[in-house]
Amino acid sequence: MRRRLDLAMSLGGEPRIIFLDEPTTGLDPRSRHTMWEIIRDLVARGVTVFLTTQYLEEADELADRIAVLDHGVFVAEGTPAELKRRIPGGHVELRFADDRALDLAARTFGEVTRDDEARTLQIPSDGGVRSLRALLDGMDHAGIEPEGLSVHTSDLDDVFFALTGHPTEEKVSR
Repeated sequence: MRRRLDLAMSLGGEPRIIFLDEPTTGLDPRSRHTMWEIIRDLVARGVTVFLTTQYLEEADELADRIAVLDHGVFVAEGTPAELKRRIPGGHVELRFADDRALDLAARTFGEVTRDDEARTLQIPSDGGVRSLRALLDGMDHAGIEPEGLSVHTSDLDDVFFALTGHPTEEKVSR
């Protein structure tokens, strides 16, 4: 309630720009989502919101543009989608009902990560419509029918770690 009151008081003069520093820190999930809706409403009304947050899911949900800082220095800037595309590791995972179908798919797609125990293949992909369409067309042409398919793309946590290094390594080296 205190955070909502702080926000309400700052909106009294109908500002065009508002700075929010960690507005959801310490909030329960319901209150956090309520705050997200308030922020979205502000943006829809034409208010420019500068948001600082350590919750990258929050930045992904709310931000049109993101700047990543490392020790006070800008290391990247862009839309959430642009930043995620910069980081490799996206893939499509195909799950198969039997070994024969898994073998056929592995031979067909070549550069894959195979898990025989789980009967899955991970095929590198940017998760874009074109690459998914090409993959589906390739499966159709080869007569491959997976039991399941899921698309995995990098998230902003992956982006942060790739751009700033791993925090555990920094702690050890100091």
